Amino acid sequence: MATAKLISRLFHNIPGKFRVAELFFDVPLNYSRPNDGSIRLFARSVRRLVTYPDQERDERYIPWLVYLQGGPGFGCSPPQDYAWVGTVLDKGYQILFLDQRGTGLSSTITAETLALQGNVARQAEYLKHFRADNIVRDCEAVRKCLTADYPEENQKWSVLGQSFGGFCAVTYLSKFPEGLREVFTTGGLPPLVNGPEPVYKRTYEKVAQRNEAYYRKYPEDADRVKRIYKYLSENKVALPSGTLTPARFQQLGIMFGAHDIVLRATNDLDLFGFLTHPTLSIIDSHGGFDNNVIYAILHEVIYCQGQASLWAADRLRATDSRFQIDSNEPQIYFTGEMIFRDMFESYHELSQLRLVADIIASYDDWPALYDEEQLARNEVPVYSATYVDDMYVHFDLATATATKIKGLKQFITNAMYHDALRTKTDELIRQLFALKEDSID
Repeated sequence: MATAKLISRLFHNIPGKFRVAELFFDVPLNYSRPNDGSIRLFARSVRRLVTYPDQERDERYIPWLVYLQGGPGFGCSPPQDYAWVGTVLDKGYQILFLDQRGTGLSSTITAETLALQGNVARQAEYLKHFRADNIVRDCEAVRKCLTADYPEENQKWSVLGQSFGGFCAVTYLSKFPEGLREVFTTGGLPPLVNGPEPVYKRTYEKVAQRNEAYYRKYPEDADRVKRIYKYLSENKVALPSGTLTPARFQQLGIMFGAHDIVLRATNDLDLFGFLTHPTLSIIDSHGGFDNNVIYAILHEVIYCQGQASLWAADRLRATDSRFQIDSNEPQIYFTGEMIFRDMFESYHELSQLRLVADIIASYDDWPALYDEEQLARNEVPVYSATYVDDMYVHFDLATATATKIKGLKQFITNAMYHDALRTKTDELIRQLFALKEDSID
């Protein structure tokens, strides 16, 4: 397989903390046809600041840990934004934050950049190369580049995958285990399915439970939400990124902190009869699909192996009255981490890609992402945190996958949620490394 070409590497210091390098690489768009063109990848490496000049030589072969962000479609933040970085550096690693292809600074996918590929058919064909199978090929190409002068026994690296980054890590285990020293996943054991429908059936169950808990805590919001929906159905409400339709308001369930927005919106309607600019700005900031085109277009097909997605979330929503925007229902449930076709009408950016999204949703020749036979004979140490009340990666599906990866050690908790790597950093990292270091009795 190809080795990434390092285009540039520039260093800077974060005083008192880290030595950071900003790296750009070129890799093939299509690894099966490497002469058909390349894309540019961006990554940041981070290690401890070197106090004495001769330490740089002594630390030349520090083992790498590559971080794979959640998504799909989200780039990495700067290293200083991750609370776990210092702990992992103290464990003896240097870290690579890789913007997955199409995200962050890695050949960013937008409606405008996709248009450079030509007509909608060519745009859809281009997007087919941005799933986990090619993300891990990028990882391997970059690993070979960064460890080219390492002793052979030190050329493997470790992976930490959060959410979708964990899905990528399991694809990595399936396709290129020889490049891996160990794997950590947090809320990121993928369902080993061929299409999104079984995933979304479980997701809707979990989201329904979160709605029930929400309305138990805020019973007054049942009528408030209906009133907001009525207002939005009778008025065209513009947002900077598009239009606030009833369906788009329903999508605020993805963050399940909607009460403050519901309260603010109801107060606006009581006092003024319309939604104020501050309220609309807050609503507009909770979504972001216009800035994460890959998330919107490829979210369902991250589950596809030889099947079409066919707008699975839409189809399943239509079968459950609790998620219908109907004032006759006692409560109207918010949706969660689902992508709906109407998003390609309510977001300006996505509306330019509606036909491309339809092509992707109807495509049924997706290659396999996982090799269950390889996972069954896996020899790479795997340490996984799994959350009982995870609204995004269903516990039952994740634990079923855990049983199919030979040697996997699992930390299971009902005291953390999907974002535990951010919200309970110290405890989670301690638990993961306890699995690695066998310090659990």
